[in-house]
Amino acid sequence: MRLDKYLKVSRIIKRRTVANEACDGGRVVVNGKAAKASYEVKPDDILEIRFGEKTLKIRVLDVKNTVQKADAPALYEEVN
Repeated sequence: MRLDKYLKVSRIIKRRTVANEACDGGRVVVNGKAAKASYEVKPDDILEIRFGEKTLKIRVLDVKNTVQKADAPALYEEVN
């Protein structure tokens, strides 16, 4: 699944267009490298997303095309 779609489906970023802009703006890093929106997300990838001053670091646990809102947090875990 594309990185921008994963960020939307997992509800880390609310809209896909915003996720796409974050990727293209260099605010999303996958496994230590800047990633474009078209990057194919796989389980065990480490994503770092910068929201202004704050950085969210997560590990991808599962990749699904659609999930309910309550199940979205099960797609990833926060890493320190």
